[in-house]
Amino acid sequence: MGTVTKVIEVSSSSGKSVEDAVQLGLKKVASTVKGIKGAWVNEVKVITSDDGSITEWRVNMRVSFVVS
Repeated sequence: MGTVTKVIEVSSSSGKSVEDAVQLGLKKVASTVKGIKGAWVNEVKVITSDDGSITEWRVNMRVSFVVS
């Protein structure tokens, strides 16, 4: 019998970095979803202050996990 994988789309943000935004999103998903196998970051956005400095990193990603 084959394996079935489901994909969900998740948005996450961090004031530190893109990597931190991805990690925070994955940890949140892992609190309710088991069997995570990977993620594809398909969009990165930034929020800036008036002087152009980055205040927040935002990512949209697709997370895949095995359905049992």
